[in-house]
Amino acid sequence: MRFVPTNCLREGMVLGKTLLGENGQVLLSRGVEIKELYIDKIRDIGYNGVYIKDEFTEEIYVSGIISDNLRVKTVQKLKEFSGTVGDENYLEIGGLQQCVEMIVDEILNNSNLMVNMIDLKVFDNYTFYHSVNVAVLSIVIGVGMGLSKQKLYELGLAALLHDIGKVFVPKEVLNKKGDLNDSEINIIRQHTKIGYKYLKEKHDVPVQAYLGALQHHERYDGTGYPNQLYQNKISLFGRIISVSDVYDALTSDRPYRTALSPSEGMEYIWGGGGTMFDPEIVEVFSKKVAPYPVGTKVRLSNGLFGVVLKNFEDSCIRPLLKVHDNGKTWKVNLRDRQWYDVTIEDIAKTG
Repeated sequence: MRFVPTNCLREGMVLGKTLLGENGQVLLSRGVEIKELYIDKIRDIGYNGVYIKDEFTEEIYVSGIISDNLRVKTVQKLKEFSGTVGDENYLEIGGLQQCVEMIVDEILNNSNLMVNMIDLKVFDNYTFYHSVNVAVLSIVIGVGMGLSKQKLYELGLAALLHDIGKVFVPKEVLNKKGDLNDSEINIIRQHTKIGYKYLKEKHDVPVQAYLGALQHHERYDGTGYPNQLYQNKISLFGRIISVSDVYDALTSDRPYRTALSPSEGMEYIWGGGGTMFDPEIVEVFSKKVAPYPVGTKVRLSNGLFGVVLKNFEDSCIRPLLKVHDNGKTWKVNLRDRQWYDVTIEDIAKTG
């Protein structure tokens, strides 16, 4: 299967991976032939693409870092929890803790820890899916840093709740499509302190969890907020969540801009190492998140196109590809010496 952007879908293509709705319901089953009506529905929901089955990529199967069912369940639990924030009878945090424990277990049992994020982008319910994505990315970074299982649970909970303070931000400010004025920016920035205060006072969570909510907008060079902390003055969870939060936000469609590709998002993270982000965490991140996810079509510097078959932690920008040209197909490992002068220019914007 290969990933095809929504704007490149055509009638007659065959779906390679079952497509779920925001509540976990099956929208289209694997093997269904796509019709124009289905394309409109996929576009309306906000998927930026789907996996298509074809002969050229029949050996490729793409599985998520966690199961779709667990992702949807966690989103639903987070929505329920967030809906009671500020109420006298608020939900306890136990349901979310159970979800985080299951996420950690699935990630630790997944033999392929290079994360494929390109197929997780759904515009509807962005806030909740974003928080789950940030939790997944943060846990994967934690695994790469050798954190204990208990610390991974705590990190995952901190990441899942990093934006809980936004529940208290007025909707008209939070969802504004145009540029924010100085007053609105200041209101938005209060969410870190509000989330910290809420978690600390209302819930029995580890200290590092509410510090993650407070510090995920601090920057490694001291230019962040709310306290302009720098380097190791920022908690480890704050530094990890910062990278995950920015990457997922950049690679998601928003009302005011189109998503960056995974490779463009990775370049931004690389560029921020040592200024915005802890360079050691950036290094781990680059080994765990694929800039060119399996199943995506890429454009090479020699004019050829290929589909990514496999990624390598020690060489994330030089994957194994399947190339097709002039009726012939062959595999190209960009790590091999004969391909050293060929690079990937970008993820192809066509199907």
